[in-house]
Amino acid sequence: MNNNKFNPLELPSGKKRLLLHSCCAPCSGDIMYKLKESNIDFTVYFYNPNIHPHEEYVLRKEENKVFAKKNNIPFIDADYDPRNWFTLTKGMEMEPERGKRCSVCFDMRFIKTAEYAIDHGFDAISSTLGISRWKDMEQINKSGDYAASKFTNLIYWKYNWRKENGSHRMIEVSKQEKFYMQEYCGCVYSLRDTNEWRVKNNRSKIEIGKNYYSYLDKKTTNN
Repeated sequence: MNNNKFNPLELPSGKKRLLLHSCCAPCSGDIMYKLKESNIDFTVYFYNPNIHPHEEYVLRKEENKVFAKKNNIPFIDADYDPRNWFTLTKGMEMEPERGKRCSVCFDMRFIKTAEYAIDHGFDAISSTLGISRWKDMEQINKSGDYAASKFTNLIYWKYNWRKENGSHRMIEVSKQEKFYMQEYCGCVYSLRDTNEWRVKNNRSKIEIGKNYYSYLDKKTTNN
């Protein structure tokens, strides 16, 4: 369990059940701890058809699922439909990170989350995506509001998960749990762009399934 002290969380007024879209275990670990310790009724929803290749997708999903089971947190394993994702993002292959393609990707995942929420009695949705400093929180919140607006009596909870050193605690939990280290956003285009940057900076390309957060501790110790 999380040993960090924090102020208990509360859902927005009148809301009872939260469906939390999760992108991976590292981003969601501390958030899941906080929600559970705040006695919020929530379920984790894993829907990320953007993740490429399939090997990377399975690594991220299974780790998130195992962590949820370990902490007795309900976990929904949604469909992996990359063909639909590629169709929606066609023509945006060269968009930069935080560009139009990312908005389309967020919209797709959040609308699916919202649909499940409405069909299963949830009145609030949120996402762990916003905890990453590499993401544009305003862009994420805009997509969340857009998805929720399509349904009656549903809101997107725009909580700033980075508050109170949230990003730092995310790393602490990841080290504690020895989570798999995601070295790119997730999609094939972010993998391409990240590897191009690495080559230009004399660094090796990403190796799927190689590095874990325990590696950071070993590297620090050896130095």
